[in-house]
Amino acid sequence: MTTLADVAKRANVSKMTVSRVINHPEQVTDELKELVFSAMAELDYRPNIAAKALVSNRSQIIKLFILEEIDTTEPYYMNLLMGIAKRIGKEHYSLQLVTNDAFDVGSCDGYIITGVREKDFDWIDRLEKPVVLFGENRFGYDYVDSDNEYGTAKASQYALECGYKSIVYIGIDEEEPFELSREKGYLSVMEEAAQPPKMLRFSNHSTMPETYLMEHWEEFSDRTCFICSSDRLALGVVRGILNAGGEVPKQYGVIGFDGVFLDQISSPKLTTVKQDIIRMGEVCGEMLLKKISEKGESQGYRRFFPELIIRETTIEQ
Repeated sequence: MTTLADVAKRANVSKMTVSRVINHPEQVTDELKELVFSAMAELDYRPNIAAKALVSNRSQIIKLFILEEIDTTEPYYMNLLMGIAKRIGKEHYSLQLVTNDAFDVGSCDGYIITGVREKDFDWIDRLEKPVVLFGENRFGYDYVDSDNEYGTAKASQYALECGYKSIVYIGIDEEEPFELSREKGYLSVMEEAAQPPKMLRFSNHSTMPETYLMEHWEEFSDRTCFICSSDRLALGVVRGILNAGGEVPKQYGVIGFDGVFLDQISSPKLTTVKQDIIRMGEVCGEMLLKKISEKGESQGYRRFFPELIIRETTIEQ
């Protein structure tokens, strides 16, 4: 069986250095970590995680709490899980997905929470372990998110450049920071272009905008582009247009927001504002690990610029 001494010998460092890399990676350089981890991989060495947890007085568990519906047809959260697990696994942490009923069952070293709404902050305030949120907030919690305002502003500007005469915003019926930021991006472009805004809000499901468009079809003239706050809403808009006899993208354009899966399986394929969910998951894990090692010190926030992916639901510039 490979021992710590074997790893130290292969990496040409001391056993104490190998132990520090395993138990306190934040205290060593990236070059030293790479050297030791490479030796561990070559020798197929597996550190004793239970012993490490005992020595550090940590559980080596991070809990991910998802506070909203998980739609099994859309792997949005699977991408987030992959990103978080990839990053924390490098530090020998396990990721535990928890529900309301199991939130306080078992120990952990910290929480990543997503789908947070304003009503949730009362109990989040009472948590004793470090917390990082996936999603912007107004309460000073560390978070990771896309730059939502930038995303819808970019989509709205692109629609104008394509020659659409009317730009309509289809939002999620939530008074939450992410939605308000997306609306702000749309409104800023409309103001700059001296165009009157038109905004509609629905719950984040495709059926409601589909039905609304079919029932109010006469309100939407040719050369209208719909900027949607999610790909789910955008799919409903596309279906509503087609069912009402409209043509996409020549008469009507549609741009979604997320770019995780639904945009690729839709027909026609959806132009969307793509979020790098896997990378943002990695940064959530990285931020929480650093917060744990620094005994709860604030890490601030990280925002990522999403990318506009041009597909079949908008005309070319």
